[in-house]
Amino acid sequence: MLQPFRLALALVLVSGAAAGAEPATWARVDRKRSVTIASTPAEPLPVVHVAAEARTVFLFSAPIQRKTLTFDESRIRVLDVGERSIIVQPVANLTDGERQEIGVFFADGRAPTRAAFVLVTDPRDVDALIDVQRPEPPNTACQPTAQVPAPRPEDFVLLGYVDAKGVTTSRRKGKLDAAQGFILNKIVAFRGTGWILADVTILNRPDHSAWTPREAMFVGRVGTPLRARLVAEKPGAILPGGEGRVLAAVEVPETEADFIFTLEVRGDGERRLTIPDVRFLKPAAEDAL
Repeated sequence: MLQPFRLALALVLVSGAAAGAEPATWARVDRKRSVTIASTPAEPLPVVHVAAEARTVFLFSAPIQRKTLTFDESRIRVLDVGERSIIVQPVANLTDGERQEIGVFFADGRAPTRAAFVLVTDPRDVDALIDVQRPEPPNTACQPTAQVPAPRPEDFVLLGYVDAKGVTTSRRKGKLDAAQGFILNKIVAFRGTGWILADVTILNRPDHSAWTPREAMFVGRVGTPLRARLVAEKPGAILPGGEGRVLAAVEVPETEADFIFTLEVRGDGERRLTIPDVRFLKPAAEDAL
């Protein structure tokens, strides 16, 4: 007679113990959202919430250069890098006030060339999926009489291209590969806040055909080449015996060391302008007031 009662009592006690053993549910809420990256160095980086118990997936709207990915390996794990994706997970929850930066360059060279984010841990939620968007290019449709205002010195400071460290330069002259038919009149290497620019003046030898520069790449000793924006002072071909000036610029991560690149400018046919050992000097120290 007592056996059913004892069984029921045992079930009640077991179920009560199990209920008491359930942990309090403090799970973070998973978020899926779109994030637009900064278009200039002066803009704040988008903030992404990460957590040690979750993975965060970044999906990019364009292919990325995997070898240009930068992050603190002691704090962040990168679980996978694809053509258009990155999966990350912190080694441990980031401490209160800790901000970890992660960044990568796009493969197409279109501005903005780099996507960067600030990673933090929030007790309330975690970003499971980040749909990375690039800012839309400005609307070029305008009235026929409208003119773009000439840039002013203050514009460069307001846009963040020049800061208190100023701009460093190096220059050199010398002959290039005679087989390609170019003579290097001058190259000036500029380095500012988050960018480098090579200002190149060359002579197309008289015994070679006309040549039109088409694209430029900065090739480092390690890592993936960086596709640069190329601007010619005078659009069109550089005629035999003629002189031409081109400028190649690209965004780069900020470091306290010199950059050394080989500059390649490709043009018509198989001819290319190759300038080795172009040195971009490290930023100058800020003067104390």
